[in-house]
Amino acid sequence: MSADKRLVSVTLDEGSIGRANPDVEHERAIAIYDLLEENSFAPLGDDSGPYALKIAIADRRLVFEVTKADGVPVIAHFLSLTPFRRVVKDYFTMCESYYSAIRTESPAKIEAIDMGRRGLHNEGSELLIERLKDKIAVDFDTARRLFTLICALHWKG
Repeated sequence: MSADKRLVSVTLDEGSIGRANPDVEHERAIAIYDLLEENSFAPLGDDSGPYALKIAIADRRLVFEVTKADGVPVIAHFLSLTPFRRVVKDYFTMCESYYSAIRTESPAKIEAIDMGRRGLHNEGSELLIERLKDKIAVDFDTARRLFTLICALHWKG
């Protein structure tokens, strides 16, 4: 991984997410930490990284505001949320089922639900790669972590 083709800062727009309970805030912080630890992120046509990313929702669109690490603007991409709605909704439903199951269900049932949950997470990650393909190059693991943060924008706690 090139040192300049990566993210060194990621923020979620507070206006998009608002405050949540401490558990949700902790999950968001972990997701950002994991993303910053290992990622591959390169806006097409720009080699001036490393980059900072602000993720927001504005006018029912997902906004990826990319700057250089020092704050100099690079580009902003606005993506329709419509393609993500079903997978995010299904992912949250599976998460609820998973957290409910870990209290009462057998290990086999929990594992089956978790496999479905991971499958939906992968589907969302692949969708993100597809939606960004002509805008920002990301690897699958980076897309997974970014999808987690997209879900965090929808997760009010």
